[in-house]
Amino acid sequence: IAGYKYDKPGHKWVWPYRAVSNQLKLVSLLHEGVDTLDKVFEYAVVHFPQRDCLGTREVLSEEDEIQPNGKVFKKVILGDYNWLSYEDTFHLSQRFGSGLASLGQKPLCNIAIFCETRAEWIIAAQACFMYNFPLVTLYSTLGGAAIAHGLNETEVTHIITSKDLLQSRLKAILMDVPRLKHIILVDKKPTSWPDLPRGIMVHNMAAVQELGSKPENCNGPDVLPSRGEQPVPSDIAVIMYTSGSTGIPKGVMISHSNIIAGITGMAERIPNLNENDTYIGYLPLAHVLELSAELVSVSHGCRIGYSSPQTLSDQSSKIKKGSKGDTSVLRPTLMAAVPEIMDRIYKNVMTKVEEMSSVQKTLFVLAYNYKMEQLSKGYSTPLCDRLVFRKVRSLLGGNTRMLLSGGAPLSAATQRFMNICFCCPVGQGYGLTETCGAGTISEFSDYSTGRVGAPLVCSEFMLKDWEEGGYFSTDKPNPRGEILIGGPNVTMGYYKNEQKNREDFFVDANGQRWFCTGDIGEFHHDGCLKIIDRKKDLVKLQAGEYVSLGKVEAVLKNCSLIDNICAYANSDESFVIGFVVPNQKQLTVLAEQKGIRGSWEELCNHAEMEKEVLRIITDAAVTGKLERFEIPKKIRLSAEPWTPETGLVTDAFKLKRKELKTHYQDDIERMYGGK
Repeated sequence: IAGYKYDKPGHKWVWPYRAVSNQLKLVSLLHEGVDTLDKVFEYAVVHFPQRDCLGTREVLSEEDEIQPNGKVFKKVILGDYNWLSYEDTFHLSQRFGSGLASLGQKPLCNIAIFCETRAEWIIAAQACFMYNFPLVTLYSTLGGAAIAHGLNETEVTHIITSKDLLQSRLKAILMDVPRLKHIILVDKKPTSWPDLPRGIMVHNMAAVQELGSKPENCNGPDVLPSRGEQPVPSDIAVIMYTSGSTGIPKGVMISHSNIIAGITGMAERIPNLNENDTYIGYLPLAHVLELSAELVSVSHGCRIGYSSPQTLSDQSSKIKKGSKGDTSVLRPTLMAAVPEIMDRIYKNVMTKVEEMSSVQKTLFVLAYNYKMEQLSKGYSTPLCDRLVFRKVRSLLGGNTRMLLSGGAPLSAATQRFMNICFCCPVGQGYGLTETCGAGTISEFSDYSTGRVGAPLVCSEFMLKDWEEGGYFSTDKPNPRGEILIGGPNVTMGYYKNEQKNREDFFVDANGQRWFCTGDIGEFHHDGCLKIIDRKKDLVKLQAGEYVSLGKVEAVLKNCSLIDNICAYANSDESFVIGFVVPNQKQLTVLAEQKGIRGSWEELCNHAEMEKEVLRIITDAAVTGKLERFEIPKKIRLSAEPWTPETGLVTDAFKLKRKELKTHYQDDIERMYGGK
């Protein structure tokens, strides 16, 4: 749909981009009349009562394994998946909701969940949706102050958590959350906690469910909530705290209708999605990508098998050698992944390819290049898939028919690798917590790289001119500008933060909500979006050149020597610097070639290694067509990987620039000549 719209003089944007199939009206419902999340689940229970819904592997044994460096790793041997049917899950959720109500939890009053990804998370969430308890979600890796902020801001009196997280995270901050009265543990075994502050009661989930099934706490034989308590579409379903790459976390208010619109849009991009599909859940459920993916699965009668990054594959860190990881046992057909995990798989496989004999390596490269050429022409390669790529494909169970990537940009090299070696399309998507994770997802048949697909049927897009960055909706050959997303999936705003709501959200003349993303995109002639920049990542150097830090990082992350990188630039200086987490295997090989010996920390602190890595990075930057002023002139190698636990990246592994700057302040001063 062509045309322009002006919000004020000098501010012009292209109006609007929509999916071709829904030019006249955006879609907001999966099924007519199924307009709240409790109804979505009830619909699934009616249609798939006895089918498997949620699965968890039995822990057969645990043991400590001493590593060559003296560190002790916990290893597990896991059995088969034990399944709850849709009907079982529904009744457990009903009883849990009834039990929470009997513990004093009131409709339209917030309740928090602070828990790892597991079946009990979804059981608890469905209970809250049924009984109209707005669910406050918090990442399990947030720091103590951020957790206390979320709990106090939302004034919760009840929290659902696990024994491990109560011990490791919550216990230390309970004195800072005075309103908290009830802690419900999802673990099966009852536990006594004698050293908690007075006035706090600890229950386990089974006991709360038992309480909920007592006749005096039921509204009838099926433990159904009374009609007055049931939600309406505009009620808040979730207040999702984003770990965010800057500042304290913000709570995004997401209504029932927002989530349903978002999952409707996502489901449309997964061909033949049905009850025969199996989804593997392992990303944080407090992240909008995982929650949406699991609700899409539940709404279509799929089964969800639970996993974790430490038990995902046979090679995962907690799986005992010789025993099977979760993907080998579950053999999922659908999987969501953040680029960090796909990059890790890509680098591990390519390292193994480098170790092959010259004949094996030549065959792999020939097959890889042949398949890449055939895919570009629209052909399949069944013989190559069976003879060459079957072993790689088995890393994810061998049945995967679609991978959904989100949370951060996926490099072209990794996307091509996943398409070719795992013999399934990678649906690269773009969305934010503020849009329920929905925005765009690439088509099943689109094997192009570096793009995030066309708008979903629930969303429409506009590009707003950004003069400072030099991006305009009139640019040729492709219109460019700040991405604005509109539609029924755009959330209700930030909890108790009117100023930020005024800055980031607006309502148009038709009453539709829009979110200003701060991301810069361009639309290609076929209607697909490409993310090309971010307003917050733009730094102006001393001589006036603008550097997009995100662009620099995206190019350099393709270098096999780099596991992670953060580019940094100070406006008072004339050049870019970088903090680099090197790939341990690659850096060790490089050190051997240069005759440099020492521990991992010593290698990372060695001036000669820093110099050598900088040379390789510079070559990669030139190959990636970075401008001279965009190439880092100095770097600092980091021996410690950046994980959400370190506080240097979010749960989606996005860089926290402010925290990274503080962490490396001494190195910044050294590299810029202050020391």
